[in-house]
Amino acid sequence: MPQIDVNQLNQAKANVTLTQELLTKAIEKANSDPILAQEAMKQASNEISSALTAVTQVQNTSKAQATE
Repeated sequence: MPQIDVNQLNQAKANVTLTQELLTKAIEKANSDPILAQEAMKQASNEISSALTAVTQVQNTSKAQATE
C-alpha cells in the first residue's frame, strides 16, 4: 500500500487556508485599495500554485509506489 506524505498534504491545506484569507482581503479592498487587492490576488495565486504542486507530488509518489 502506498505511503501518503501527510506533511505535504498539511502544507497544501495551509496554502489553501492562506488563499482564502488573501481572497477575503482582496474582496474587502477591491473598491478602497485596488493595488492592495491586486497584490492579495497575486499572493493567492501563488498559494494555489504551491498547494497544487504539493498535492501533485503526493499523488505522483503514491502512484509510483503503487506500481512497485
